[in-house]
Amino acid sequence: MRKITKEKNGKQQRTFEKPLTRRAFIKKSTVGAAVAFTAANMGPFVRTSKAAKLELRWLGWEHYNVKKLTAKFEKEYNCKVSAGFFDGNSEAYNKLRGGGVKDFDLVMADGFWPRLYAKQGLTQPVDYGKISNMQYVFPVFMPPNFMLLKEETGDNMIAAPNCWGGYGITINMDKVAEEDSDSIYLLYNPKYKGHLCVSARFEENIALTGILVCHRMGTKDKERPDGKPFNPYVLYDNELEECKKLLIEQKKYLLTRWNDEATLERLLRAQAVWAAPEWSGVYRLIHFDYLDGKSKLRMKHLLHPKEGGLGWVDTWCLTSGVKDSEKSELAHKWIDYRLKPENMVIVAEEIGWAPTVDVRKMIPKRYVDTLFLNNTDAIKGLYQFDAPSSPEKWERIWSDVEAS
Repeated sequence: MRKITKEKNGKQQRTFEKPLTRRAFIKKSTVGAAVAFTAANMGPFVRTSKAAKLELRWLGWEHYNVKKLTAKFEKEYNCKVSAGFFDGNSEAYNKLRGGGVKDFDLVMADGFWPRLYAKQGLTQPVDYGKISNMQYVFPVFMPPNFMLLKEETGDNMIAAPNCWGGYGITINMDKVAEEDSDSIYLLYNPKYKGHLCVSARFEENIALTGILVCHRMGTKDKERPDGKPFNPYVLYDNELEECKKLLIEQKKYLLTRWNDEATLERLLRAQAVWAAPEWSGVYRLIHFDYLDGKSKLRMKHLLHPKEGGLGWVDTWCLTSGVKDSEKSELAHKWIDYRLKPENMVIVAEEIGWAPTVDVRKMIPKRYVDTLFLNNTDAIKGLYQFDAPSSPEKWERIWSDVEAS
């Protein structure tokens, strides 16, 4: 576990962990994924003459590897399901480009990544006609409301929705004034100096800062030079420069940067941190304790700041390595199976992610509320995760922030 503070002359001092650069993060994560992949005891992918069962192989986030769901699917379809894991889209992208399309039949992706995969021939269209449980998906997560499931130019569907959420701000409402709790600016507000915390991942930090900066500059809602709608991962030089200034200023107000949710949870529970961006999982744990009378902490999760926020929709994509119809059929059956409402209930209650399928009548109210299932329209105001348009510039900006 990384230390948050250190002692010097008997006094507690703030420290900042040096976050991984984009390249270092990808390199480190790839090693981790390889270990996870090996640990899964997948064995050889090539079926021998003795192997009667067809094998389905997917690459995704490890928390979606729900063993009881996998076991039931394997029994129902007389097949073998194997999983490989990654920490982020960049890692998965590198893996697929390195030949992973031959190793995996399905890959999970969010934000703009399914379109990138499709453009580069790493994935192929998904046939919604073979996925009957798409009928239970909230309309807001389907075209024409959510167009990232569709190729940019053309009519093919390139991904099927899975879960959704935002990168909102968890706030201690006993410490933060109500009037300050609706804005991204809370994370840069000197009023809360020493009690703010952000992620160590530079991409989310710059993108979130970019939303606030462009809102202030008046460039967010104006026509962009590229002719496309505002995207906080496509920032121009003057905007990036302002982001750098604000991020340098923010350093003075931070207690630390969190690297894992367990650390963030401890800091929030100890009330050392009063506000921090996260994916709402920590908020849910603390709030459930409040509802059960185990905690007196009144937490709020700001899913949609007034300036706009970051969001994601996890999806299933069919890799271009799937060539035979039998494997394609099995892959579509897997997607359909995972979208069954009763299976999505397990995802909601045991993993804690919000399904894109409407399960509101099947789960307790506390999950409906904290998974924001009555507020799915919020996804319309959340900018989807993407790759920075200029990774080198973003790395340089972050290096300048760290060196300041």
